Amino acid sequence: MVSICLEYVFERANKIFIYCSHEEGLVSNDFFYNINGKIVERHKLNDALVNEEGDANFSYDISVDRQKAVVKIINENIKELIKLCRKYDREMPTEIKIVYDVQANKLTADYKYDLVHTNDPNKTASSIARIWFEQIKKQKK
Repeated sequence: MVSICLEYVFERANKIFIYCSHEEGLVSNDFFYNINGKIVERHKLNDALVNEEGDANFSYDISVDRQKAVVKIINENIKELIKLCRKYDREMPTEIKIVYDVQANKLTADYKYDLVHTNDPNKTASSIARIWFEQIKKQKK
């Protein structure tokens, strides 16, 4: 998961945030970044560019095809985790929040095992991921 998200930004990020959800057979994910001190969604990476990077011509490829490819790979990774949990008779988390500090090469993850969104008609995995994005963005200020 981390490697594909790092590849997506050409290894130009301070931190990577990955949201994974698996509830009631539904698999979902989202990811966003801290780039140059700005918390940005995957489709707004270029908003975080600063001229001091030394490459005035650089811009991130944020095409829909690339975004879909990353989402697909992360979903495949989640499905592999599900298989591993079944194989070793372990409970699969319903939610995983991963933070990878690129500069420190440090990964942290928070897990939940209770239902997060399928027990609430007003919540989706996407809305939970969005709430996390907003929380991280507020912490940065």
